[in-house]
Formats: sequence, structure tokens, C-alpha cells
Amino acid sequence: MTTILITGGAGFIGSAIVTAALEKDWRVRVIDSLRADVHGGRPDFDERVEFVEADIRDRDALDVALFGVDIVCHQAAKVGLGVDFSDAPDYVGSNDLGTAVLLAAMVESGVKRLVVASSMVVYGEGAYRGDDGPRRPAARTVDDLDAGRFEPLDENGGELHPELIGEDDALDPRNVYAATKLAQEHLAAAWARSTGGSAVALRYHNVYGPGMPQNTPYAGVASLFRSSIERGEAPKVFEDGGQRRDFVHVTDVASANLAAVEWTGDHDGFRAFNVGSCDVHTIGDLAAALARESDGPEPEVTGEYRLGDVRHITASSERLRTELGWAPRVSFDDGMREFATAPLRAPVE
Repeated sequence: MTTILITGGAGFIGSAIVTAALEKDWRVRVIDSLRADVHGGRPDFDERVEFVEADIRDRDALDVALFGVDIVCHQAAKVGLGVDFSDAPDYVGSNDLGTAVLLAAMVESGVKRLVVASSMVVYGEGAYRGDDGPRRPAARTVDDLDAGRFEPLDENGGELHPELIGEDDALDPRNVYAATKLAQEHLAAAWARSTGGSAVALRYHNVYGPGMPQNTPYAGVASLFRSSIERGEAPKVFEDGGQRRDFVHVTDVASANLAAVEWTGDHDGFRAFNVGSCDVHTIGDLAAALARESDGPEPEVTGEYRLGDVRHITASSERLRTELGWAPRVSFDDGMREFATAPLRAPVE
């Protein structure tokens, strides 16, 4: 029987992986700190789950949690764009120091397999094509954003057309969270080279679904829109609503993790995979779908922006489909219909 340790297993994505692993009759152990700024109450775990309440930077607790484990599914992280740069020490401590402590403990425990949650944010802006070929535009300027010029242009001011991004495209993290996720990948790759272990990084695109966090500055945009509609307020859409994203259901993300755990191919070392639906929609599409399915107020396009945001980022998940045999099952329409009324997490006080 497979014994899996899921770090952050009480979180939004982690708990979905716990459910999927239990359905496989795996032995499931969770380590989670239950941070008050993330969890609006204590989770109600299935009785089959072995739970260790501790921060992953607690080496003694990790040694206990890793005993007898076959593989670690590392979901514990501080997520989202953050409030401002003063969040940086917490991001680096939670994400990068936490990962380093985990990997060091895995060496001592003899655990040689890792699946780590990464993110689309490691790419920065998505893939584009100009008149003369592929382009990766520079970060958008404050002057352009203030003027409502949201679309990136090439160095000569020419139009760029967004495309799906692949795992071998250049990485260009553009905010603190993105920098910490890329550092997690680098740490995992260094651990794999040093130990002969196997590390898989799953670069999640925009994950949504039942159990999303709410009432927190680190919640995803789907949750923010849902919460606005439930308050009777119009969801506020930044920029012009034309930002292209790949919205992937949390159960599909969980199944991608299980596919990575079960992968029996030649995968010594480090391998990264995009996890997305490959079905492109805009932020405006998301707001409109949730308003429609909830009979809520029409979205309000504000023209506001966040400087750390990118304009377009959509995934090619062909590598995950081809090498791991994975495919998403929840369509955008079905997912929005469910999510419009699905329960969210208890609000953070």
C-alpha cells in the first residue's frame, strides 16, 4: 500500500488530494500548521487520515511525519500576490525555507520521491507571437497601465498575439510569490541531483472549485467574485476583463497529483508539467459566468490594475497528457455551474 505524506493537506488543493488518495485506498498522512490567516477553523479530517499539526519548518515534527512514507506531495505554501512587499519575508520563509527543511528531512528519512506544487507564475507573462516570431514582452509599465493600455507590445510597438505556454519556455517570475515558487523548483531539482531522487513540479494554472478560501487577500479571483455576488455586489473586474487565463477545477488538479505519484516512466531527476484545462477564457468570462449561474449582479469592469499581474498566461498541458496519461474532466461551463453555489471555506476572521 502506498503511504503518502501531503504537506498543506488541510488546504484547498491539499484537501482535494487527500480525498483522491483515500479513494485509491492509500495510507494518507497530513502535516499542516493550520495558519489562522488561511484556515477559518479546524478541518474535519476523514478518520483514516493521520494528522500532524505542525509547520513544515519544524524538523522534529517532520521526522515523525516522514516515518514510513513512500512519497511526499508538497502543497504547503503561502499563495497569492500578497498585500505588498512587506509580505516577502513570510513568503520566503514559508515557501523556500519550508521546502529546504522538508527536503533535508527527506534525505535523513530516505524518502526519494517528491511531487511539488508549483505555479504558472514562474513564467511571468505568457507566450506571445509577433509578426516575426515568438516574443516574451517586458513587464508592463505604470504609465501604460494608468492610460488603460493593457496589452503588451513588442519593442517596436507592434501587436502581439497570445499563445499557449509550454514547460520549456523561459521562466521570468515577476513578483515575490512567483520568485518563491521558482526557488522551490530549483531546490527540488538540486535535491534530486544530489540524492538520486525523483521530483515532479506541477505548475498549476488558475485553480477553482468547492472549498476555496474566502475573506482573505490571498484568495483566488474566482473566490473573490463569488463572495462579491453573495453579498449582492457586482464582481469587480480589473483592467478591461480581457486577461486570458486557464481555469482548472480542483478535482482535476488532484488527479494530476495522483498521476504524478503513480508515474512509472523514466523520471529520475526533475520534470515540470503544466496543469491546466487547455480551455482559454478571460477574467471577464469568469465573472460573467458566475453572475449568470448565481442570478447575481452583472460584473463591473473597473479599469483598475495590480502592478504584479500579467496580462495573458494560458497553458499547454500536452506534456502532462502525453507522459502521464492525464486529462481534465471538468469543463468550464460545468465547473462554473457547480462553483456558483458550492460551499467555500469558513471565512478567515
